Amino acid sequence: MHYYRYSNAEVSCWYKYLLFSYNIVFWLAGVAFLAAGLWAWSEKGVLSDLTKVTGLHGLDPVVLVLVVGIVMFTLGFAGCVGALRENICLLKFFCGTIVFIFLLELAVAVLAVLFQDWVRDRVKEFFENNIKSYRDDIDLQNLIDSLQKINHCCGAQGPDDWDFNIYFNCSSESKSREKCGVPFSCCIPDPAQKVVNTQCGYDVRKKSKSQWDDQIFIKGCILALEAWLPRNIYIVAGVFIAISLLQIFGIFLARTLISDIEAVKAACSYRPWPC
Repeated sequence: MHYYRYSNAEVSCWYKYLLFSYNIVFWLAGVAFLAAGLWAWSEKGVLSDLTKVTGLHGLDPVVLVLVVGIVMFTLGFAGCVGALRENICLLKFFCGTIVFIFLLELAVAVLAVLFQDWVRDRVKEFFENNIKSYRDDIDLQNLIDSLQKINHCCGAQGPDDWDFNIYFNCSSESKSREKCGVPFSCCIPDPAQKVVNTQCGYDVRKKSKSQWDDQIFIKGCILALEAWLPRNIYIVAGVFIAISLLQIFGIFLARTLISDIEAVKAACSYRPWPC
């Protein structure tokens, strides 16, 4: 008489529902990002005329929100369904995408350290392109204003960068009231003023440069960001490590669940009865 020993392999419910819980957060966050992005586009009339997106020369922050939302929604959906249905294909897609994003983040961080001059030039070029489109998109305008107010800076390398914008350009052809000025976010705030003076930057660059620092920030935002990074290196490193650990945790859960499912399938293939 022959005795057969069959594997007791089974899919861990602990890993299965932990991965589902992990991904439901991704999925809900993706839904929130998508809803916010579509609402912002509807308010700007982009949904009725998509050419407004392609016509903008700078960055529309809503596009970034939508891209993040699509990625999170897709990954969350694949992870949730893959975990509940024990679908290896969806789980491998989820795991592979997380690994790709993690390696991409790592590569960007390393390249940013190794090629600082090249990164600085690209950031400068990016900032100047967005200065050109400052008045073309309200979200971009608010983003630049927030960046300048928070970092006490003006322009990419200085206030003269606002010559790239047709409304603030100092050329004789310009008929704008804002000619040779800067946005109000470049102005040094007056603690005594309770209402923001949005015209504080008018004609300021018509004055001699020695008088600028009494009225506006003269440091460029690239220099301000370069000074901000060393002061907050532990915060930046902490955020990067936290995101990396979350990604590694997701990869671990997915790989463990895939291994469990494959082990159960392998055990079933040796059994004389169906699993």
